[in-house]
Amino acid sequence: MPDRTNERKKRVTIVDVAKAAGVALSSASAALNNRPGVSNETRKRIAAKAEELGYAPSLRGRSLSSKRTFSVGLVIQRDIDVLESDPFFGSFITGIEEVISHRDYALVLQISKNEEETLERYRKLSLDGRVDGVFLNELRINDERAELIKELDLPAVAINSADSLKLPNVRQDASVPFRQLTELLIEQGHTRIGHVSGPREFLHSFVREHAWEETLKQHCLPIGPIFTGDFTYEGGKKAAFALMRDKNRPTAVVCSNDLMAVGFIQGCKDLGMRVPQDVSVTGYDGIALSTYIRPTLVTAKTNPRHLAREAAEMLMQIVDGGQPQNRTIPPATIVYGNSVGKAPRAENNF
Repeated sequence: MPDRTNERKKRVTIVDVAKAAGVALSSASAALNNRPGVSNETRKRIAAKAEELGYAPSLRGRSLSSKRTFSVGLVIQRDIDVLESDPFFGSFITGIEEVISHRDYALVLQISKNEEETLERYRKLSLDGRVDGVFLNELRINDERAELIKELDLPAVAINSADSLKLPNVRQDASVPFRQLTELLIEQGHTRIGHVSGPREFLHSFVREHAWEETLKQHCLPIGPIFTGDFTYEGGKKAAFALMRDKNRPTAVVCSNDLMAVGFIQGCKDLGMRVPQDVSVTGYDGIALSTYIRPTLVTAKTNPRHLAREAAEMLMQIVDGGQPQNRTIPPATIVYGNSVGKAPRAENNF
């Protein structure tokens, strides 16, 4: 079999470009890396030769010349089994890729099990020089990552952060749709409205719970029972078993995300209850599953891809030395499914 090694197209190097343009290697490097030291005429000639030869700088070469890694990092702190069922992160990662791929950047994605491991992973990403910046998601109250990022002097953008953390931030305000969902239930005559929250340490869980609670207070209604869930389908079922077996069970429940709402509906069915005839249920996220179940879910549709694109654009600006202002995308929009109905009459209530 003939040796075809020499037939393979040789990779064009910056040395080839310098020779073809008749300039020193240092001049070619300055021109192709947009550094001073060459005239505009020479820069154009070198660029033309590079294009003619099909020159494409290697990532290693670009990293050495620019002192960048051309990577950004994201650490997700979730149980792997839980992560598999949550569609948020797939959309979020897609949004990041839509922006950074045009800059020839790569996403370094890691999964951690607890806060200590999360902090260590961010620390290593920075100290090992593996990333130019990071995203901070699912922030907690008094999140230690905020101080760590400042200590490491690592460019970062936070998702739905609190102003007190003083981090560059992209936000989609969840309080607006949660007030709207609670108002919708009140309009249907419900006065005992419960809530299935996410883990209480998360900022976004606090925001959603606070919006539900404040809306009830504004209407002089009692604060309904709360079950602390974990954003999973199984967590929603557990919430149904806990809340709906009580003598003073709610006639409506606002769930902190769609997966728990779907689980809650199934839990109610397992208990022999009908949705929405016996209990009304709302979710949050607007995932595809919410339209497949019966009854279809009343929810609020978020836009994690949009959120991620804005965050990625901000991070690229910061990496380039900019100081972008915080961004806010429009709040989630209400999706009217069939899981909400009139409050059941007392004599018909379970």
